[in-house]
Amino acid sequence: MNKLKKSPWMLHYDASSCNGCDIEVLACTTPTYDIERFGIINTGNPFHADILLITGGVNTQSASVVKQIYSQMPNPKVVVAVGICACTGGIFKDCYNILGGIDTIIPVDVYVPGCAARPQSIIDGVLQAVEILEKKKEGADNEKQDHSH
Repeated sequence: MNKLKKSPWMLHYDASSCNGCDIEVLACTTPTYDIERFGIINTGNPFHADILLITGGVNTQSASVVKQIYSQMPNPKVVVAVGICACTGGIFKDCYNILGGIDTIIPVDVYVPGCAARPQSIIDGVLQAVEILEKKKEGADNEKQDHSH
């Protein structure tokens, strides 16, 4: 299934969540769910990340950080919004400081709803992101070939 020449690296950022989804993301790395069995490597460095996994809605303080992290990631890159807050702003969408879901600030490729999102759903979303990343890489490779002629 995974045709990538390297293992995709994933960066998790909490934009403003209640930590429910963050705990479930952490559960994905435990032996019970073991996301690493799919070749996913967790990193804390956006310069190395292929996949940006974000929890929580975007607020006025996190918006610039989300944009900065996204801009520091190499292309191609994929964004996964985990939890209903990251997808739409969730139950906090009407709060004075919540701007909405992640897609109000940066493009989102995969939405994983839930409150909190279950580890199985998160892993499924990350695997969808890997497939999208592969297609983006193939598209970038084809574009390079077209320009080299």
